[in-house]
Amino acid sequence: MLKISRDPFLRFTTLILITSSLFSYGTEARLHYYNDIHNPNSYPEPPYSSFSQSQPPSISPDPDDLSQPPSPCQDLDQEVVHDVRNYGAIGDGITDDTDAFKIAWDSACSNDEDNNTVSILLVPFGFTFVIHSTIFTGPCRSYQYFQVDGTIVPRDGPESWPSGFNKRQWLVFYRIKGMALIGNGVIDGRGQKWWDLPCKPHRNVNKTTALTGPCESPAALRFFMSSNLSMQGVTIKNSPQFHMTFDGCHEVHINSLRITSPPSSPNTDGIHIENSNSVEIHNSVISNGDDCVSIGSGSYNIDILNLTCGPGGHGIR
Repeated sequence: MLKISRDPFLRFTTLILITSSLFSYGTEARLHYYNDIHNPNSYPEPPYSSFSQSQPPSISPDPDDLSQPPSPCQDLDQEVVHDVRNYGAIGDGITDDTDAFKIAWDSACSNDEDNNTVSILLVPFGFTFVIHSTIFTGPCRSYQYFQVDGTIVPRDGPESWPSGFNKRQWLVFYRIKGMALIGNGVIDGRGQKWWDLPCKPHRNVNKTTALTGPCESPAALRFFMSSNLSMQGVTIKNSPQFHMTFDGCHEVHINSLRITSPPSSPNTDGIHIENSNSVEIHNSVISNGDDCVSIGSGSYNIDILNLTCGPGGHGIR
């Protein structure tokens, strides 16, 4: 059940701000040439692979505003902060920092909850961290804060993707039982080289996937078999494929999130929900090249409020 309004007379007109032409946002059922990728079977259970070091990609720019942003966790009484730099991350936009992030996650995840103490994995402001395809596995011993104030990027393009790693997912959170993704930073999927692949739908005159088969392109963030999740403040942009996916999740709260990619970027759904329930998407902005929010089979109790959809995008369906 998709729950859009608690006031049947007024709420519907305020939920979604359409900022492009009327015909760009039709949400009626119709043939969609990305349906094969919307199939939940396109997202198999995350594999467990060992890390492999790789050649560095080009540097992704640091945030334009160099003033230190406020911390969403600054009012908490006791914090155990796991700054990824303390685990070996460099943050120069060149060095592969994957191993450091995994060690920092394992340390934060094993931190016992004690009274008002919270565990925070900190991605600090002013740094750009390169991470290849990675699975952050739970459940953890306490509620986790994954605070992104800096920038996280993958290696640049399909040719740089490490061999043996799943090309359909980048950052995966698996079996998490309580986590907040917060901060004022950016998760940048660097999708341009993926969008330019000849097998992408928009590269074909008929706007269909090439006969050689669909392109394998990673979703930026995948939450799989997880619960009690919260996202606020972070910008997610330029994903090679879907920006965020929730599969087998419940109790998801999204607020003040920004998702953006060019209107021409193929199959870059903002938020895809599959086999999930009790999902709230509030006060957020999604501007992309496909559905702002796509709701797959097995999903119910979805509450969408004050969502700005556009420019670009195909609305909610």
